[in-house]
Amino acid sequence: MAFREVHVIEIREVLRAWLADAGLRTAAERAGVDRKTARRCVVSAQAAGLVREGGEAQLTDELIGAVVAAVRAVRTSGRGTAWETLTGEQERIRVWVQDGLQLMNIHGKLARRGVVVPYRMLHRFATERCGFGRPKSTVRVADGQPGVECQLDFGRMGLVADPVAGRRRVTHALIFTAVCSRHVFVWLSFTQTLAAVIEGCEAAWGWFGGVFRVLIPDNMAPIIADADPVNPTFTVGWLDYAAARGLGTDPARVRHAKDKPRVERMVPYVRENFFRGEDFVDLADAQHRVEIWCATTAGQRVHGTTAQRPAEHFAATEAGLLLPAPTAAYDMAIFATPKVARDHHVEVARGLYSVPGELIGQRVQVRVDQALVKIFSAGQLV
Repeated sequence: MAFREVHVIEIREVLRAWLADAGLRTAAERAGVDRKTARRCVVSAQAAGLVREGGEAQLTDELIGAVVAAVRAVRTSGRGTAWETLTGEQERIRVWVQDGLQLMNIHGKLARRGVVVPYRMLHRFATERCGFGRPKSTVRVADGQPGVECQLDFGRMGLVADPVAGRRRVTHALIFTAVCSRHVFVWLSFTQTLAAVIEGCEAAWGWFGGVFRVLIPDNMAPIIADADPVNPTFTVGWLDYAAARGLGTDPARVRHAKDKPRVERMVPYVRENFFRGEDFVDLADAQHRVEIWCATTAGQRVHGTTAQRPAEHFAATEAGLLLPAPTAAYDMAIFATPKVARDHHVEVARGLYSVPGELIGQRVQVRVDQALVKIFSAGQLV
């Protein structure tokens, strides 16, 4: 994976997960960074005064800025020297892999040739560049603890009239499935944007009566900016929303639908049992009817695996364990990386904002909501 600068929102998400007693591996996955980066963030934050018992109120802009200054990489090539060294041996490593040599054997052969690199670096290089690795057997995914995980996926339904556009438009269903109880909520939308996903999430938390601690989506573009098979990168807009609602994100791997089988099985069920053959006045009518369908038809059927009715199962085992439902609407922020003009201004969402300091020609990170504009340069709030 090519080098990239760690975003302020990603560092905040790492520290938020760590403060919630998550391990470094879990914190890294929640933020979409690697474990070494997560470790550096936590160590630097502790050096700056962060304590695990102090709560999220410690995550001020000043503390985050200190962490960014400590962990910000100085490499500009995008790769370290060990990776560049392996690039010169790429063809030889590929031949060894094709001949069936074990990677530990290849590591020793390279060392005898004077190419000394960490084994984990060789593993990443061989996997990415030399075709190393074999598919593993499918293992049934456990349900986990009640009230913790909810799986999420978009499914294409069909055409619904749009009075604003004056035509019928393709409708997508954003489907939420509680992993333990299999209780389901469906949000219908004409688009698959971040705004549509957040709107669906807000409706789901109100319908379920609380927020699940972990959301498991597929690699949908509004949530995942870079669908890397090992360390996917989240969009900063989604990380901001996840932090506001106190939930973590554990996306399925690329092209691994079985990582979220509970919701995958619901997509054709929603399409065939609810949508197909029905005639809706508009999207609002369809949404009203699908919520009734979720509570009655889908919620009261006897599930083949759990042998229970999902609505009753959810009420008995999961409803009381959810995080509190939001009491205020989420103010969706705009994120941008504009360049500072010669007059010390940046333009974001058709607005001009002055930037202090000698930053002309440099790009800054900007977060804008209805009440506040924050501008960061190299992780420091300016």
